[in-house]
Amino acid sequence: MYGAPVDLSFKCLSSMTDALMEEPNQGLRPLKRNAEKKFCSRSLRLNNNIITDLSGFNNMVSAFLSEPSQLAWVDLSFNDISHIDPVLVELKELRVLYLHGNSICNLSEVDKLGALPFLHTLTLHGNTMENEGSNRGYVIAALPHLKRLDFSAVTRQERIMAQVWHRPGNRGKNTRKNQDD
Repeated sequence: MYGAPVDLSFKCLSSMTDALMEEPNQGLRPLKRNAEKKFCSRSLRLNNNIITDLSGFNNMVSAFLSEPSQLAWVDLSFNDISHIDPVLVELKELRVLYLHGNSICNLSEVDKLGALPFLHTLTLHGNTMENEGSNRGYVIAALPHLKRLDFSAVTRQERIMAQVWHRPGNRGKNTRKNQDD
């Protein structure tokens, strides 16, 4: 069925076009190919490169994977990505997305991922958005179906607190001041 991840990590890739010129790294499990020489995998590693945007991502995925619409796991960690590209929201089967160690600075970028019905694992630590304060609560409120965030389980208590503190009507407001009025 589906084999090992297609591993394009540590290749000094700056674009998806660069990725098309590379052969994936060999892992512990051999990569399986179909009759068209495409990889039978649902996982893609593009971590530890110098990628700044995902232009051409769909073309690259289609060139590498036998069933690109089944892509479920993407590792884009440790690149220089500054925003969550809309192309990621098109991956309707996406379940795991690693974005830690990038340059995402706006916490509201996370809202885009709400369109992914099966996303259950997300990493965002090591992005400049960490400076915005209670980003974990915000992410849990924006993506209530998450099971793991930044390699930690999302607890029932965190879900409750996220609902209270990060309701759409409360975002960006000083809730303490509202209580005092």
